[in-house]
Amino acid sequence: MAASTRKRQPQDFRNAKAGRDYFLEQRFEAGIALTGTEIKAIRTGRVNLADSFVRIDRGNPILYHAHISEYNFGNQNNHNPYRPRHLLLHKREIHKISAAVQSGGYTVIPVRLFFKGALAKLEIAIAKGKQHHDKRQSLKQRDDDLEIRRALHQRF
Repeated sequence: MAASTRKRQPQDFRNAKAGRDYFLEQRFEAGIALTGTEIKAIRTGRVNLADSFVRIDRGNPILYHAHISEYNFGNQNNHNPYRPRHLLLHKREIHKISAAVQSGGYTVIPVRLFFKGALAKLEIAIAKGKQHHDKRQSLKQRDDDLEIRRALHQRF
């Protein structure tokens, strides 16, 4: 199959801070209400989820501080890169998320943005913030796992 006829794989954008700064517990897949220029900018890879979060306002989950750059070939009606975006979830999922947040100590953060067919989806997670000693423990665990994998690889 020629390279030009191959179907391009959709991109998967991850929030690098999510696993490092939070204990990720329950995950949900949400749709996003986007404009046309936002979808085109996402397809070109112009997304940053690093400082974004989800808040439930009047029963509607809304994504804040997600940066989707303006589309280069758009016109004067291009979108605002930091505008709040509505998320599309089932009502029972919204109730589950709001109950966890109201119980205290939990927040909702985006973990990754991906395409499912032609639709952009956002994976969000109910998360609890890590303390400094928790972060050091995670780094130590990762280094130990790396050493074990190296030792096993050299053995065989």
